[in-house]
Amino acid sequence: MSDLSLTILPEAAGDAQAIERLHERTFGPGRFVLSAYRIREHVDHVLELSFTARIGTLLVGSVRQLPILIGETPALLLGPLTVEPPFRGRGVGRLLMERALKDAKAKGHAIVLLVGDEPYYSRVGFKPVPKGRVIMPGPVDHARVLVFELVDGAFEGVSGPVGPDWSKARS
Repeated sequence: MSDLSLTILPEAAGDAQAIERLHERTFGPGRFVLSAYRIREHVDHVLELSFTARIGTLLVGSVRQLPILIGETPALLLGPLTVEPPFRGRGVGRLLMERALKDAKAKGHAIVLLVGDEPYYSRVGFKPVPKGRVIMPGPVDHARVLVFELVDGAFEGVSGPVGPDWSKARS
């Protein structure tokens, strides 16, 4: 991003409509049938752990994180992560992820889970979850379920169904 002045900021409540329009453009209507979206239907993302990327006032990217449980273990679900197509390949997604992971660690979180392309997300340290360790709601390609340990060894022994952290569910 050396040729553009990029700013990564925590998501604000007023960003919701612009981010939804970004998701519509980049993911389309099929996004609602994905396993991760089934979890997002019940629990809001954490604003202080979700970020926007802007060039001036133009929103060019977004990443969100929401509270989940893997079995009984609290974790975060990262996503969606999206960048406007003209700005892809310039490091925007990586900067958003790095900020999201850094702030999650600083807030005391230990595990971040996502469903995505391993070659892309492994660049920041995500690793495949061994098949059968976690059970996502609905159909999912198990090779795309990835984990990042914010604390070394935090994922050791963790297994079970993935679902919303109901203690943080919308009332």
